[in-house]
Amino acid sequence: MSNAITLVQFKGEARVDSRLLAGQLDNQHKASMALIDRYAAKFKRFGALPFQMEKPTAGSAGGQPERYALLHEDQSYYLLSLSRNTEIVVDLKADLIAAFREARDRASVTDTQYLPLYHAMHDEVAALARRAKECGSSTPERMFHINANKALNAVMGIASGERDTLTIEQRLLLTTLQAVWRNHLHASLEHGDDHHEAFRKAKAAVLAYMTGVGALLLGGRAA
Repeated sequence: MSNAITLVQFKGEARVDSRLLAGQLDNQHKASMALIDRYAAKFKRFGALPFQMEKPTAGSAGGQPERYALLHEDQSYYLLSLSRNTEIVVDLKADLIAAFREARDRASVTDTQYLPLYHAMHDEVAALARRAKECGSSTPERMFHINANKALNAVMGIASGERDTLTIEQRLLLTTLQAVWRNHLHASLEHGDDHHEAFRKAKAAVLAYMTGVGALLLGGRAA
């Protein structure tokens, strides 16, 4: 058995839901939680051990909130070390290694490329807001930043709040789109265009890039 492991972000750190691990192990979640509670002091040797409560969904049996743990990489491996080394456990260890490695790679992309270009793009968006003000617009600057992010999300085919879940390939593409947006916005403002025209040109540029190179970077699929 080999399934992709979905990680969640907790205070900027990749974590795995104890319920997901229990399901992959074909265990009752309460059995996994019993181990975590029993050896909580040892789990905490590796770092903070956050617990969460989730309210039951409508119509679910029992109606009691479910308590679960969010484990980081070392803690998840420690939990597996408390289980017999069956084929299922061996496969799950491999899946966890792959999932956490991808999370580290994604964080590396964010730290070294995505964030610097994100800030550079929004510096240019601030210049766009100033141009708008010069043209008599009363739109607050923050709306220009919001609209720029929304436009890029739309081009990528993602919803607000989904950027943390992007694959490495998608994150690299978004990083490039930010550079395309920033460069065309800068050139348009330097040319003397008003804010409407500058925004239109930047959006058209990222759409053109996505239609061509962007689709190829995602394996020939449109976002």
